Amino acid sequence: MFEKMRDKWTKIINPLVLRMEGVDPSFLTWTSLVVSLVAFYLLMNAGDDSAGALGIIVGVILILIAGVLDGLDGALARHQGTDGPYGDFLDHTIDRVVDVGILVAIGLNTSFVDSPSSGYLAGLLTLFGSYMGTQAQSVGLNRIYGGFSRADRMVLTLVALISVSWQAHAGLTSIQTNEIGEWILLGNSHLNGMTAALAISAWGGAYTFLVRFVKTRNGLLS
Repeated sequence: MFEKMRDKWTKIINPLVLRMEGVDPSFLTWTSLVVSLVAFYLLMNAGDDSAGALGIIVGVILILIAGVLDGLDGALARHQGTDGPYGDFLDHTIDRVVDVGILVAIGLNTSFVDSPSSGYLAGLLTLFGSYMGTQAQSVGLNRIYGGFSRADRMVLTLVALISVSWQAHAGLTSIQTNEIGEWILLGNSHLNGMTAALAISAWGGAYTFLVRFVKTRNGLLS
């Protein structure tokens, strides 16, 4: 859904691109990774108190900044006429690192998440979905974008993080689930913004993998 806003986003950042004429696009790409790593550290160590709530909000802000930098690097490269295979490779590689890193960091937060493996599982399934999109290109098709997009996943993750920040600030407890709920939450026994973000990414990744697999299959057999 949010992928459809890409053209509008490009128009918004265009004035900023024009002001960054002499900046190396790769510098923006690497900077987005560094900013993301700081955000991961904050999310991983945030507690269920006011200080933790602040840490989560700062982490969300840093992820948004990293997202802006990620959007600027490609636009700047195209504006400078320096876009090429390496820039595309670097951009997509760091995108995948960020996609998995934020989920692993959330999974390692012991204040809100019972099962650290849920973060690894969510990251793995997210990679599955991304892999199937690029795999279509490797066999001669166009890149497949169906299913749960990266933009959708990131927006929902940030909304979930904001909700758990509010929970921590207000001193509210997570909602305990039954066996079915625990299975849906990837082994976590309590529902909160962090466990919800992991579940959304995991099941969304599995759905994306299946959708893109079917589209790729149909494209190859048609």
